[in-house]
Amino acid sequence: MKKISIYVAAAIVALGVSSTSCDSKQNVNLKLAVDSASYAIGVNTGAGYKENLKTLPGGKANVDALIAGFITALKGDSAALKMTPEAAQAYLQTYFTEAQARDVVKIKDEGETFLAENKTKSGVLTTESGLQYQVLTEGKGAKPTAADKVKVHYTGTLLDGTKFDSSVDRGEPAEFGVGQVIKGWTEGLQIMPVGSKYIFWIPAELAYGEQGAGADIKPGSTLKFEVELLDIVK
Repeated sequence: MKKISIYVAAAIVALGVSSTSCDSKQNVNLKLAVDSASYAIGVNTGAGYKENLKTLPGGKANVDALIAGFITALKGDSAALKMTPEAAQAYLQTYFTEAQARDVVKIKDEGETFLAENKTKSGVLTTESGLQYQVLTEGKGAKPTAADKVKVHYTGTLLDGTKFDSSVDRGEPAEFGVGQVIKGWTEGLQIMPVGSKYIFWIPAELAYGEQGAGADIKPGSTLKFEVELLDIVK
């Protein structure tokens, strides 16, 4: 429910400021210390949540409806409310859940379209699981197994080119167990001889699925990794 609270707070504060129902340029009486404190809370909260409002799903918010609901609830006029606070919370839960589900479908569809086109390109190979890869440099060393630990350099990006992680940028190779990472990595690493450099395109079901990861990897995302297998760690 934290996400919903952020959206609602953002909408109330940021849209309330710009609403035609409220003149933000009107003179505010800050005669008492509590008046100034109240105003400071408004400024601080509004500034903090202004950007969050841009992520509100479903289109442009209805400012008049938002302000009407806020003011009516704030005044405690329950008889004038078109829905109870409990019904409002339940509605928002459903609204944001459905919005997220639509986003997942959209992102997955974009990934599937990309992979369908990508597999027809020269040099791109596709495994039975749907993992796609391209050999940039073919090494001559041993291939790791799922039980091995490896040392790699890698850069991960979204399909739009957004970089979300890179050991190369950090200037230090990563070490981890082949069987302790996402399925696409586990499969892909076992294809690579030591000394190789491959590009992997990993569909969502072999990556982070409908959970996503962090701020950049949205649920349903297809991921691209450039991976250099440096060594099998003994």
